[in-house]
Amino acid sequence: MTRRRPGPAAVRLPGRSGVSRKSDRFAASTSPQCEAALRRGSGEGERPKQPVLTRTVGAGDTAGGEGRGQAPWPAGPSHACCGSSPHGIGISCLLPASWHFSISPVGCPRILNTNLRQIIVISVLAAAASLLYFSVVIIRNKYGRLSRDKKFQRYLARVTDIEATDTNNPNVNYGIVVDCGSSGSRIFVYCWPRHNGNPHDLLDIRQMRDRNRKPVVMKIKPGISEFATSPEKVSDYISPLLNFAAEHVPRAKHKETPLYILCTAGMRILPESQQKAILEDLLTDIPVHFDFLFSDSHAEVISGKQEGVYAWIGINFVLGRFEHIEDDDEAIVEVNVPGSQSSEAILRKRTAGILDMGGVSTQIAYEVPKTEEVAKNLLAEFNLGCDVHQTEHVYRVYVATFLGFGGNAARQRYEDRLFASTVQKNRLLGKQTGLTPDAPYLDPCLPLDIKDEIQQNGQTLYLRGTGDFDLCRETVQPFMNKTNETQTSLNGVYQPPVHFQNSEFYGFSEFYYCTEDVLRMGGDYNAATFTKAAKDYCATKWSILRERFDRGLYASHADLHRLKYQCFKSAWMFEVFHRGFSFPTNYKNLKTALQVYDKEVQWTLGAILYRTRFLPLRDIQQEAFRASHAHWRGFSFVYNHYLFWGCILVVLLAILLYLLRLRRIHRRTLRHGSAAAALWLEEGLPSQKMAGAL
Repeated sequence: MTRRRPGPAAVRLPGRSGVSRKSDRFAASTSPQCEAALRRGSGEGERPKQPVLTRTVGAGDTAGGEGRGQAPWPAGPSHACCGSSPHGIGISCLLPASWHFSISPVGCPRILNTNLRQIIVISVLAAAASLLYFSVVIIRNKYGRLSRDKKFQRYLARVTDIEATDTNNPNVNYGIVVDCGSSGSRIFVYCWPRHNGNPHDLLDIRQMRDRNRKPVVMKIKPGISEFATSPEKVSDYISPLLNFAAEHVPRAKHKETPLYILCTAGMRILPESQQKAILEDLLTDIPVHFDFLFSDSHAEVISGKQEGVYAWIGINFVLGRFEHIEDDDEAIVEVNVPGSQSSEAILRKRTAGILDMGGVSTQIAYEVPKTEEVAKNLLAEFNLGCDVHQTEHVYRVYVATFLGFGGNAARQRYEDRLFASTVQKNRLLGKQTGLTPDAPYLDPCLPLDIKDEIQQNGQTLYLRGTGDFDLCRETVQPFMNKTNETQTSLNGVYQPPVHFQNSEFYGFSEFYYCTEDVLRMGGDYNAATFTKAAKDYCATKWSILRERFDRGLYASHADLHRLKYQCFKSAWMFEVFHRGFSFPTNYKNLKTALQVYDKEVQWTLGAILYRTRFLPLRDIQQEAFRASHAHWRGFSFVYNHYLFWGCILVVLLAILLYLLRLRRIHRRTLRHGSAAAALWLEEGLPSQKMAGAL
C-alpha cells in the first residue's frame, strides 16, 4: 500500500461529469475550440498531448471529494491561451482569482518562448529609437525652417529695411559717422541690436530711420577744407550736424555712442599744418558741447586706401558676404587665411570687388589670395572679427586709387590736351581750326551737331560734336597711361590677376550713371549691348536729345551736363574698365548700381563696421559670465528635446526590466508549484509522464 503524503487532493476530471457549477461557468466561458478539445479528451480516457488547462479546486468544488486539488483539462491546440507549461509565461486573466493560465511551448510558436525576452527588448529599443529618430527629424525640420526663416528675415531686412528705429529699446546701440568731403559734409547715424555673443558673427549694423522711416542723414555745404584759413570756425560749422544727430539718438545713449569725423579728398590736399589745426579745433570744442564718445583717434584725415577699404567692407557687408555659409547655391571660395597658424584652407563666401569712378578719382578694390605678392602700399590686410586670435574674418584686399581718372577730371585732361594740341597745330600749319564758330574743332566725343567751347588763358576754342563713339575711344586710350609691362593697370600700377570666371564686381558712381541715367540699362553689364547703345546715343543729333530730355525720357536726376558729356564718359568708362583694368569684353559679372537692396551703400558703413569691431567683446564676456553661473540656461531647444526623449527611453527600459523581473518571479513560483505537484502525483497516481504540469 502506497503511503499518501498529506497535502491537497488531486482530482482527475476525465470529462465534464462531476464538474461543479463553477467549472460549468468556466467551460461556458471558454471558446468552442476548447470545448471540443475537452469532449475529445474525455472520450477514451487517453492522456492528451496538447496543452492542458489546470484549475485549483477549492473545497466543495468536486462531486464527492474533500479538500483541495488540481484538475487538468485538455485544451485544443488552436487555442493557445488555454495551455500551461512550467516553461511558459503566466497570464492572469480577468476571471475568478483561482484560475491561472500559462502558455506551453507545445501549443505556442517557438518565437514566443525561447526568444521572448530578446524580442521584447529589441521591440522596446526599436520603439525608443523610432521616437528618437522622429524627434530628431521634427527638430531638424523645425530648425531648418527656423534657419530658412532666419535667412529670409535677414534678406527681408536688407531689402525692406524701412521700419522706424525703436528708440525705446534699451538693447539698441548707436554710432555716428561724419563724412567731410570736398564739396560738403554729411552725417550718418547707424544703429545695431545687441550682439548675439557668437565671436564669429559681426555686428548687425544698419542705417537709423526716423519716425517717418527716412534715413537719418543730413548734409551741409561747403566742404570743411574751406575753413583752412579759419580753423576756429570749424566746430561751429559742424555743430548743426551734431545737433541733428543728438535729436535722434536717445539722450541716455549719448555717452556710449561713438562719434567719428573722417575727412577725405578735400582735406588731403591741404598742408599738414592746416589739417592739424582743423582737427585740433574739433577735438577741443566737441566734447564741451556734446556727450558722444569722442576721442582723439575719432577725428582724422583718411587716405584714399582707407576709403577704398571702407567702401569694400560696406558693399560686402550689405551683400551678406561676411555671414556663414547656409545654402549650397551660394558661391564659395577656398581661402588660405593670412596669419592663421593652420595651413589648411577654409571655405567661406566669395566676396565682391568694387569699382568706383567719381568726379576726380577712380578706385578698385578686391580680395586677393595669400599666395599673391602685392606691394604694401596697394594691400590692406585686416581682421573684421572682435577676437584677434580668430582668423575667420581676416581679409587681404588690393586697393588702388587713381587721381585724375574720374569722369570730370578725365574730361578736363582731355580738353587741356585738345586745346594745347590744336593751338600748336594752328601755329605750325597756319590754320585757324577752332578759333571761330564757323571753323570749329570736330570733337568725336560730343553728340552729333552739339556746339561747345573751351576757354583757357583768355582764348576760346570752339567745338562741334561728330558723335563718333569708336573714334572717341581711340582718342582717350592714351590717357590710360598704360605701359607695356604685364599685370599693370592705369598709370602702370601693378594689378594682381583677377579670376574672371569666379569673381563678381559692383560698379558705383560714374559706372552707374553712364549706364542708367541716359542709356537706361543699369544693373547687369553687357559690353556688346552697352557699346551699341552708346554708339546710337553719340550718333543722335543734339536737337533730338534735347527734345527727349524735355519730355522726361531720361532719369530724374539727369541734367544737360550729363547729356552733353554722356558720349565722352561712356567711352571713358568703357576704356577704363576693359583696357585700364583689363577686364575682357565678355565679362558677365559686373553689376552697376547706385543702391544695393534699396539702400545707398556709403563707405561710412564700412568705416563704422571696422572701427566698432571690438565692441562685441563686451556682450561676449557678459554671455560667458551668465553661462558660467547659470549654464543650464545655455541649453538650446534641441538639447532639451534630446533630454526629454532620453528620459522617456530610460523610463521604458525601467518598465521593461520590471516586467522581466516579475516574469522571472512568476516562473520561479510555477516551477516550485509544479515540482510539488509532480511529487504528489507520483505517490498518489500511476507513474505516467504528464502532458502538462503546473
